Amino acid sequence: MSKIDLTGLSPEITAYIHALETQLEKQTQRSEKLTAMLINLQKSMYGQSSEKSTYVLGEEQISLFNEAEVEYTANAPEPERIPVAGHTRKPKRTKEELAASLPVVEVLCELEPEECVCPNCSGHLRPLGKEMVREELQYIPAQMQLNRYYSQTYVCKSCEKETGQATIVKSPTPQPVIKKSMASASTIAHVMYEKYVNGMPLHRQEKDWANQGVMLSRATLANWIIKGAHTWLTPLWEKMKEHLLKQEVVHADETVLQVLKEAGRKPSTDSRMWVYVSGNTGVKPIVLYEYQPTRSGEHARRFLDGFKGYLQTDGYSGYEKVKNVKRCGCWAHLRRKYQEAMPKNTSLKESAAAVGFQYCSKLFEIENELKELSPEERFLKRQEFCKPLLEAYLAWLNTVDALKGSKLGEAITYSQSQWETLARFLEDGRIEISNNRAENAIRPFLVGRKNWLFADTTKGATASAVVYSIVETAKANKLNVYMYLVHLFTKMPALAFKNDPSLLETLLPWSTQLPSYCYVNK
Repeated sequence: MSKIDLTGLSPEITAYIHALETQLEKQTQRSEKLTAMLINLQKSMYGQSSEKSTYVLGEEQISLFNEAEVEYTANAPEPERIPVAGHTRKPKRTKEELAASLPVVEVLCELEPEECVCPNCSGHLRPLGKEMVREELQYIPAQMQLNRYYSQTYVCKSCEKETGQATIVKSPTPQPVIKKSMASASTIAHVMYEKYVNGMPLHRQEKDWANQGVMLSRATLANWIIKGAHTWLTPLWEKMKEHLLKQEVVHADETVLQVLKEAGRKPSTDSRMWVYVSGNTGVKPIVLYEYQPTRSGEHARRFLDGFKGYLQTDGYSGYEKVKNVKRCGCWAHLRRKYQEAMPKNTSLKESAAAVGFQYCSKLFEIENELKELSPEERFLKRQEFCKPLLEAYLAWLNTVDALKGSKLGEAITYSQSQWETLARFLEDGRIEISNNRAENAIRPFLVGRKNWLFADTTKGATASAVVYSIVETAKANKLNVYMYLVHLFTKMPALAFKNDPSLLETLLPWSTQLPSYCYVNK
């Protein structure tokens, strides 16, 4: 907009014109911001959700980072994986791979005795051999049965004969999982598995039990979960927390949870489910959930009290309350901000958001090539490849003039304010460049939340956090979740772990003393 010549005008008119220009500039910025918000909303609803770099790169940008030309070889071997948009398709698995862990039952198809007659001479046919024709998978539905435990009573004949008084001895019976309840180790494990692994809410489980002839209310199923989690799984959760706080790297994140019956709060008030995950340091993987009524950073500070390593999170300022840790940022969050800021109809070559997105994508490409290296080797390679890229990105940031309040402005501000944490991964090869580990860990909870929507009570929310912790840590350690839960509820009632907590070490998901049936395909 060209400047207006104000020569000869009175001071009042000049001031009025300046005020109008200022107002027009603010309205223009507001209009651009609202337009960007509308475009971003349309993109989130109808556009591509993938963050892959091909979304922003046109042919004119292929040399942005001096990419090597792709050589064409006519006789190149066929790849083992077939690339398609958005993911890589694996080749079909063979029948042997699909059924590798299943028991095999041979079904021999024989002739009836009266059919064992030769069609040529009417002589008797004798078996010669067998030939496999086909293989089938057979589904065997679950069966319910009622176990009644009896204690056998014994009497000493010698005492009765010599003293006239009989010595009575009764055989011991297994301790119940829940006293005065019909719940067994397998039933509680099944209810937990269906809800926290398969995402089946209790009202649907109630119908499933009824279809099998067992009338159990959802209140009963909820009590089984809460009592089982509180009595047996919580001590295991606490032992796992001890191990987590000794790790060198921990990832953290949180998400919304609605709890209907919280004292002093409306049912619509948002609560939080926090997740803490051990880093990729080569030791046992641990995933712990914790329910809290708010998003206050005090919860993270209290939970991580005693932890003194690297803490990897998003840019939420609440994590600053955690003391004696080194904060590590998340490049995935930054890349997502650039992806949201990319224009819809403007040339990508002229888009600063596309350039910023490509810087982030290039960093992820380098990290993908280094993922198989040891932490020491990864540290050296990062100094060689990642450090120069970060320096170039920082220099580029200073050249970008983004509209304040726009999506691009948010990405630039996020980069500058979080720069120390974003560059932290250069210090140690064990640190990852994103907090995707925590986000992936919290995803099963998000899937389950879509099915059961909310928790009814704080006890239920706390129990869910404990069960999710056991389930997800078991999955991370390649365990069969259902069989592992059965093992826990079978062994723990007879274990004096309250007097000696060290006994729980043999039951942890990474324990080498777990029976073989607790593992997947072992």
